[in-house]
Amino acid sequence: MRGNLVPPAASLCAAALTLSFLAAPAAATPSVAIPPHPALPRAAAPPRVPGATHSLRLVPLGPGHRAAPGHGRVRGPQGLPAREVPPFSLVGIVWDDATTELRGRAQVRTRPLGGRSWSEWRDVQTHDDDRPDLDSPESRAGTLRGSTAPLWVGASDAVQVRVNPEPAAGGRLAEGTALPSGMRVELVDPGHDPAPGRPRAGRGRSAPPPAPGPSDEEAASSAANFPLAPLGATEIPAVGRPESAKDVEATHVDGTNVAEGHPISDGHGAADPEAEPTDRPQQGAPDSGADNGDGSADVDDSDSDADFDAGRYVGPRPRIVTRAGWGADESIREKGFVYNKTVHAAFVHHTASGNGYGCGQSPSVIRGIYRYHVVSSGWRDIGYNFLVDKCGTVYEGRAGGVAKPVRGAHTLGFNTNSMGIAVLGTFGRSDPSSAALTAVATLSAWKLGLYGVNPAGTTTLVSGGGNLFKKGTSVRLRAISGHRDGFATECPGDQLYNRLGTARSTASRLQGR
Repeated sequence: MRGNLVPPAASLCAAALTLSFLAAPAAATPSVAIPPHPALPRAAAPPRVPGATHSLRLVPLGPGHRAAPGHGRVRGPQGLPAREVPPFSLVGIVWDDATTELRGRAQVRTRPLGGRSWSEWRDVQTHDDDRPDLDSPESRAGTLRGSTAPLWVGASDAVQVRVNPEPAAGGRLAEGTALPSGMRVELVDPGHDPAPGRPRAGRGRSAPPPAPGPSDEEAASSAANFPLAPLGATEIPAVGRPESAKDVEATHVDGTNVAEGHPISDGHGAADPEAEPTDRPQQGAPDSGADNGDGSADVDDSDSDADFDAGRYVGPRPRIVTRAGWGADESIREKGFVYNKTVHAAFVHHTASGNGYGCGQSPSVIRGIYRYHVVSSGWRDIGYNFLVDKCGTVYEGRAGGVAKPVRGAHTLGFNTNSMGIAVLGTFGRSDPSSAALTAVATLSAWKLGLYGVNPAGTTTLVSGGGNLFKKGTSVRLRAISGHRDGFATECPGDQLYNRLGTARSTASRLQGR
C-alpha cells in the first residue's frame, strides 16, 4: 500500500515571472516578502503524524510556453512563484514519464520555518540515477515517475521554484531539450523521531496504558533481522570477529514474505544474444592488480565463491540502526521483500541531498528520502540497502533483513546481486568524513564477507541495461565500486569516489585477509 499524494494544487493565477528574472544570478536575487493573497492563506501546522508529502504542479514562467508535440515535453521555463506551504524539510521535483530526462537547471529557494529571510537559490541535481532497473517488476508496476535527486533544506514553510530548459546550440530551445510534462515539486515533511520508551510506573502511580503492538508490516520488517536482533529492536549491536561469522546463518531466505511477482532469481534470465561481454575497466578504474594511487591494489577474486568457506572472512559487524530505529513508516511501502540470489558487489553512492544536516537529524533525512522514493517517485521502498551519515552511523535501508541479499534500487542496470550504500551528503567538492569512510569499509567487510567476497577483489555482474553497458553484457567490476562504474553519472562525487581505494584495502584487512 502506498501513501496518498496530496492532490496537485489548482492552476495558479499568480503573475508569471519574467525570463530576465530567471536568468539573473542567485546573488542578485533580492529577499522579498510573500505578498498577501486571499487564495493562499498560511496553512495550519500538520498533525503529529509519521510524515506527509505536499505536491504542487509547476506552472509556466514567462511568455513562449507551449507544448513540444509528440514527446510529452513542454517548451519554456516552469516553476512555482513564492508561496507559503505546510512545513517541510526535503524537496525534489518529479514528472510523469520515468524514461524522460530533465535537461536543464532546477533551482529552489526556501524560507526557514517561522523566519522571514529567504535562502539563496540552490541547485537540485536533475539526474537521479539511483533507481530501479527499467525492466524490473518494480518498474513494470507502472508507478515509477521521473525524478530529481532530493535536497534537504531543513524545516521550512515557504518555497519558490524555477526550472530552465537546457538551450540548444545558438541559444534556441530544441525539441529534445524541452522540459518533461507533468512536473511537480514535492515537499516532504519527514515527521517526528520515534517516541522514546515509556517510563515504568513508580510507587503510587498507575501503570501507563500498553503501547499498541506492531503492525504486520512492522513485525515483518523487524523479524527479517532475526537472529541478529529481537523483534522491535531499534538497533543491531556491533560484534567483532570471530563472533560475526555466525551471521552467515542470517543470510538464509526461506520464501516467507517474498513479494508477489518477485521470484528469487538472478533477475536477468537469458542474456542478450547481441551483447558482447566486456572486461574493460570503468571510468578511471585500473585493471585488476593495478595500484590505485593510494597504496591499495585490486585483486582478481571473481571466483572466490568456488572456494567459499562460510564465515572465514566475515568482517566485524558494525552497529546498525534499524528501520524501527530511524522511524520508517512501514505502511507506505509495498508489502513483502524482494531478494537476489547472492551479493557480489557493493555500489557506493552519495544521496546528493546536501551537507547541511546535523548527525542528530540523520533519521529525519532518511525518512525524507524514504518518503520521496516511495510516495513521490513511485518506488516500492527506499532504494538503498544501507545509509551512512557523516558521523559514521550505519542505517538499515530497504526492508528485508540487513544480512540477506535484498534487491535494492540504487544502480540502474546493476541492482541484481549487489547492494547499495549511500553516504548522506553531496561530495562533488566536499570531502566525506573519515568516520563515514570507515563505516563504509566496515559495513562492506561484514556484508561482502557473508557471501565470500574479497572487498579488494573484482567480480562479474550482468548488466540489466543502462547508458554504459547493453542489457546482457558481462562486466568486470570491483567488489566495492562507485555508482559511476556501472552508469555514466557524477555519483558518488569525485571526493568520495577518489577515496574508495582506501575503503577497499581497509575492508579487506578487516576481513583478516
